[in-house]
Amino acid sequence: MNRPSFLAAAALLTLTSTVALAQGEGPVSYEEQLAQVENQLTYQAPIAGVENDYWFNYQTDLAEARKELTKDLRGASDAEDNRDAWEEYRAELADARGDYAKEMAEKGYPVGQVRVLTDTGR
Repeated sequence: MNRPSFLAAAALLTLTSTVALAQGEGPVSYEEQLAQVENQLTYQAPIAGVENDYWFNYQTDLAEARKELTKDLRGASDAEDNRDAWEEYRAELADARGDYAKEMAEKGYPVGQVRVLTDTGR
């Protein structure tokens, strides 16, 4: 299995177990909601289609954040611990995304965002 496939499989496995843990915990906290939004903002493909060390480091950072979230949620003894775990996860995802984008921009790759606006019936 090549490195990208391994990282993708590891991330999927960790995320699946994280979601399973979260689903059994009752109401979703605000911190978890923010983390879910941040998770949706992660890059799904390399910037400019370039698979380089920055991309692989970013994938590793995401996998480590998910692994730590799983560990922290398992060790949470109350709602505050749970909220802290989700907030830390959100911050780690945001930092990883920002670092990756900055590194790629410094190398001259275009870093942009695409926003899809939906018609709200107006």
